[in-house]
Amino acid sequence: MSQGLIALLIILVVIVGAITTHRCEEFMIGGSLIGAIFLYGSSFLSEWCVLLQEALTENVWIFMACGLFGSLIALLRTAKGSYGFSKIVSHICDTEKKTLLTTFVLGVLIFVDDYLNVLSIGVCMKGVYDKRKIPREALAFMLDATGAPVCVLLPFSTWAVFYASLFIEQQSVLDYGFTSGMDAYISAIPFCFYPIVILLIVVLFALGIMPKLGTMKTAYQRVAETGKVYSDASRKYNHDDDLLTGDEGNFWDFIIPMAVLVAAAIITGDLLVAAVLAIACCMVMFVPRNVIPGREFFAVIIQGFGEMLPTLALLLMAFLLEKVTSQMQLTEFIIEIAEPLLTGALFPMITFIIVAMLCFATGSFWGMSAVVAPIVFPLGAAISANPVLIMAAIISGGAFGSHACFYCDATLLSSNSAGIDNMEHAVSQLPYVAMGAAVSVVGFLVSGLMF
Repeated sequence: MSQGLIALLIILVVIVGAITTHRCEEFMIGGSLIGAIFLYGSSFLSEWCVLLQEALTENVWIFMACGLFGSLIALLRTAKGSYGFSKIVSHICDTEKKTLLTTFVLGVLIFVDDYLNVLSIGVCMKGVYDKRKIPREALAFMLDATGAPVCVLLPFSTWAVFYASLFIEQQSVLDYGFTSGMDAYISAIPFCFYPIVILLIVVLFALGIMPKLGTMKTAYQRVAETGKVYSDASRKYNHDDDLLTGDEGNFWDFIIPMAVLVAAAIITGDLLVAAVLAIACCMVMFVPRNVIPGREFFAVIIQGFGEMLPTLALLLMAFLLEKVTSQMQLTEFIIEIAEPLLTGALFPMITFIIVAMLCFATGSFWGMSAVVAPIVFPLGAAISANPVLIMAAIISGGAFGSHACFYCDATLLSSNSAGIDNMEHAVSQLPYVAMGAAVSVVGFLVSGLMF
């Protein structure tokens, strides 16, 4: 329990330090090292290296999928297919409102997987946002807010499959009368307050009804005063802006590889396979026509993979920090603190808060959900809490963590896809995240009292 308290303090220092300095790499590395010292004493360095290797090997699929997606983006950019797409879409998205709403609609349509959603829509819309002089912070917010929240609310996504399989293993869910995990999951969707509320906020933001708050307002002021769609700190993520000039760029050089990507992801259920097939499609389309010469094609693949390395390094640090805090029993510590507060009516709200805190702190959503579920369902059954609300609280907490945690995969990929600094994105969306969380807490409190 004392190690759990230390883990919580480490996470708080990481969060406060990263928000204050707009840098999280150093705090995440330092936090994992300090945690390893408390866990392993004098042998902390060798054990830390072991955990680092485990974090890499356990998540190699994510690193390869994201890296190859970087390669695909580089190919589309070099072939100027993304520019060709932007030229066509710009005729439709001729106002800021239409541009933001188009991003939202695309986010709903590409619901199969949040990685696919975030990465594909970013490369589709980045040029359009620049042309309409909309700050990249707004694009990153739209990407992040329509990633996991959309996937959560539609029972055809990777999130739905995971949670359905998790819930049907819980005895209280079976006792409630559910015979399949998907039936249980669908029954919880109307009570998934966080994804519902944050999508409502996104629509209001797109329509111009939701005001620009905090650093999002500052970003809009920057564009109005200087014309810069991203800050000087984000310039390093946009080295190839000069490529997007002139009248060249074929719409089909973008849309066909992207169609192959989405179709392959739906058919195979594997984004890594889909990325490989989309790259192969690019080779078939670009090399024979000399759009990208054969001798340069694989060099572009390597270059694009390399451009993802800063994001992949942050992901690795996040996975490492999660492993360290997990071994320090952070989850058990937080649940033990909350246990005296548990009553049937308050239980769904407290479950949401606990899962949201753990997912935000660790950057692990499915992992935290899998750890917490076997604990909270028996507790809920003991105090007669509604298992449907418990499921909704766990799902909502996971969606909150995916959207809000500034060093998690969804946030990192959203900022990378939008071409801005990760902390600029995380801080600029923070007021909207806080608003969604506050309304969700009230929603679970009222639902717990009613049901």
